[in-house]
Amino acid sequence: MTNRLAQDLDDILARTEPLWQELRGQRILITGATGFFGCWLLESFAWANRRLNLNARAAGLARHPGLLVEKAPHLAEDPAIALHAADIRNGDFPQGTFSHVIHAATEASATLNHETPLVMFDTIVTGTRRALQFAAANSVKKFLFVSSGAVYGTQPPELTHLSESFSGGPDPLDPASAYAEGKRAAELLCALAASSGLETKIARCFAFVGSYMKLDAHFAIGNFISDRLHHRPIRVQGDGSPVRSYLYASDLMVWMWTILFRGQPRRAYNVGSEEALNIATLAREVAAALPPAVDIDIACTATPGAPVHRYVPSTARAREELGLRAEVPLREAICRTHAWFSGDTFSEHGISRPRVAARGTHA
Repeated sequence: MTNRLAQDLDDILARTEPLWQELRGQRILITGATGFFGCWLLESFAWANRRLNLNARAAGLARHPGLLVEKAPHLAEDPAIALHAADIRNGDFPQGTFSHVIHAATEASATLNHETPLVMFDTIVTGTRRALQFAAANSVKKFLFVSSGAVYGTQPPELTHLSESFSGGPDPLDPASAYAEGKRAAELLCALAASSGLETKIARCFAFVGSYMKLDAHFAIGNFISDRLHHRPIRVQGDGSPVRSYLYASDLMVWMWTILFRGQPRRAYNVGSEEALNIATLAREVAAALPPAVDIDIACTATPGAPVHRYVPSTARAREELGLRAEVPLREAICRTHAWFSGDTFSEHGISRPRVAARGTHA
């Protein structure tokens, strides 16, 4: 039985191996440890730590660290990983010294952003301020903030790819902007906290696919993979016109660790794929990648002449400054993710088949 996760982790290590020496004998704090980013960060850390004998340690901070026991018991049992239960807004941080921090707390939850936008905003801003204060007080050398492409606001339809120099932004009078404005304010906090002793770097993340992602959230690709797992027709809840791009999780980890270790201080890097496609085409890609043939139901017809919503990054800065590339093709990424959720991919860690929740609404 093929261990897909092990192959992904080997690929991540092969592409980042020289960078890990910086963590030898050191300790890193990762907030948001039970989310999609957090699980992959801990997986890739633990893999590099074992393979390279780094003798490094990681502390994973989360409100409910027990979730990691359910998702990835091998990580919860790893002696190099210590789980710490705390709310990033007001909880205590782990004791001891750290050399690096990756602040990945606060998921891109459309439900939370809609129902309790103040909680969303406060979690991002207060959480980032406290994480930065912790970093400064503990002589942390490098701090990576997981931001979002949402900081750019609505992408103009005529602009195919958003670069870091785009000067747009979300509508500050729209309560739905709580997530995006929170990330913008948190980026400013990172800039203000930067010093000769603390290097702050920012990863503006777009859309992704891979193991540990939520299939019942508002992300179209997860919804479509869930449809195939449940042997349902693929349902597009909309007209299929929005344009997105998707980076596979192993590529994402290569980018995140490279930005942490080699990114320029007080600088933002877009993280994502430049391969743009609309949601209707994405549905067809999922159907083609995961036979047998299946019907695709599109809820409504696009309005002629209506502007198309795009959310696609330019990654020229990451390519030119850090040599980063998206290596895993979309169709392969879909197949790998589907295989993981099917429970067909693990042997080394004995991970059981993940539970697939009911389908959500996507944009």
